[in-house]
Amino acid sequence: MADKKREEILEEDIVIEMTDEDGNKFYYLEELIIPVDGENFALLVEIRDHEHKTDCDCDCGCSCEDDDVIIAKIIVNENGQEEYIEPTDEEFEKVQEAYEKYLDEEE
Repeated sequence: MADKKREEILEEDIVIEMTDEDGNKFYYLEELIIPVDGENFALLVEIRDHEHKTDCDCDCGCSCEDDDVIIAKIIVNENGQEEYIEPTDEEFEKVQEAYEKYLDEEE
């Protein structure tokens, strides 16, 4: 069932693969692009292989209560490909403000 869900996501949405310093791979769904000061930032939500419930005891090492959401700056590298990098603290604060404004407008 998890494989079918992953295939559906891969066909319809933009999926970003990130690797941590230990070589572990994580997959994120690009939920929203937030333009700030002429640059684009992505709101990324982690894709999990399984569903979580309150008081989940799945032993997968993730936080069962909250989705893992990150903000990444989108740049174009020397090969002309988009790359997702960590924003500066100042950029993060500006993106957070823009996102909160967006949410207020959606209500």
